[in-house]
Formats: sequence, structure tokens, C-alpha cells
Amino acid sequence: MLIRYFGAAQAAAGVEEEKVVLPEGSTLAAVLDVLVREHPHPGTLSTGGAPALETVIARSSFLRNEIACKDRSTVLADQDIIDILPPFAGG
Repeated sequence: MLIRYFGAAQAAAGVEEEKVVLPEGSTLAAVLDVLVREHPHPGTLSTGGAPALETVIARSSFLRNEIACKDRSTVLADQDIIDILPPFAGG
């Protein structure tokens, strides 16, 4: 599946998007766990680094094929596109 990162998620992951291959029947929660393991904490905010992806994901919302996905137990398919959307400032 394709994972697309936006805002702080992109900064934390260090990429705009990436492909992830997981076993059939994997949930959104399982995908997020893999992403956190694959993108270790790059630095601390106090030293000018990006926030940890785990921290960003905890605050983020998600789109599955451009539709909001709030249930992390949702089973995903290999052809899905998952967008990770951290809260955006401003209005």
C-alpha cells in the first residue's frame, strides 16, 4: 500500500510517501506500528529536529483512499492509499 505523509508527519518520516507491504488482513493499527518502527526518532524539537513519528501519529487523522478512517482496527488492502494528516495550525 502507499503511505503519504503530510506536514509534521512528512518531517518525522523524512519522506513524502512510501510503499509498505504487509500481510493480507493487516489493520491500520498494524501499519502504523510498522511505520513507527521503520522511522526511529530523528531528534528532539529542542535541538531543532523533527518530532518522533510516533508522537505525530498519536495526534493525526487518517484517510483511506481519500475517505476518513477513524477506526484503527479497519482491515486494509494492498492497493489502499493511506494519508497521515497531523493537525494543521491556522484556519
